[in-house]
Amino acid sequence: MADIQIVGMGLTTIDILLRLNAMPTWEEGGKMDELRLDGGGPVGTALVAASRLGVRAGYVGTRGNDELGELKLRYLTRDGVDVSQVVTRPIPESQLVVVYVQSTTGERTFTFAGNFGHHDLLISELDRAYLTSADYLHLDGCCHLDASMVAIDWMHQAGKQVVIDAGKTDGPIGEKMITLVKNCDYLICGSGFGKSLTGKSDVWEAGVEAQKMGPKVVVQTEGERGCYTTSTEKCFHTPAFNIEVVDTTGAGDVFHGAYLVGLIKGWPLEQIATFASAVAAIKCTRLGGRKGIPRFDEVIGFLRNRQINPVPYFNE
Repeated sequence: MADIQIVGMGLTTIDILLRLNAMPTWEEGGKMDELRLDGGGPVGTALVAASRLGVRAGYVGTRGNDELGELKLRYLTRDGVDVSQVVTRPIPESQLVVVYVQSTTGERTFTFAGNFGHHDLLISELDRAYLTSADYLHLDGCCHLDASMVAIDWMHQAGKQVVIDAGKTDGPIGEKMITLVKNCDYLICGSGFGKSLTGKSDVWEAGVEAQKMGPKVVVQTEGERGCYTTSTEKCFHTPAFNIEVVDTTGAGDVFHGAYLVGLIKGWPLEQIATFASAVAAIKCTRLGGRKGIPRFDEVIGFLRNRQINPVPYFNE
């Protein structure tokens, strides 16, 4: 069995990234500044970030039986993510995304494959011993929801912890995601999620109300406005770093992976939030959700250059 510290169960994709100033139309074509092929998906990218930062990670999910399915695995294994628990489906890989990145702002929009499917894992396909060998289970709520609930129960019975990437939203939240929130230990969500979940517009009030549902720590990321942490001990804001943005694709996913690294190392929450913010900021200076993820030493240099004492980040 693989010696892992974090196991992730959720979505991983193949991203085709196009960086351009203006979208083409049917009447007029256009030019692109850059094209790149990369891996994506909330859990897949978070695991790559954690692995690249020095933590042993394993992915539990599905893949297609074609070349794209092989490529999906290769984009995980090249950074050391264990894929021994990936189940091959007898169909072509369909979790494909075209990402259009605006060259000036780094903002992006997505086009999903018409047959984009989740091919959910069956509960019978889960390996309980593998899952509970890790210290943390990371979920994104995008797929494998029934299997995720069973995995959460197994982790808690084993005294392990669960982290949910709830993404961002400005609409209603489904019952299955609410159930995941109620059963997680750490809720890391994007802009608007707290309000949609609790009805509270104030980020601090939303965090407190979300805590009452189950998680002991709630972190809401707000892009250039930084992130807001609510815990049983304290509430605090972590500013975002001022950087030249090239591409924001995967920034939240990378933040989650770096946050998991901090949890594994047992750092204080303030330190974890600063570290995760730094990792996500560095990623945003490069095209691609995964290829821009830095190594640990690069993050330390980034912090040092901004007069942030990096010494505590070496204390494990």
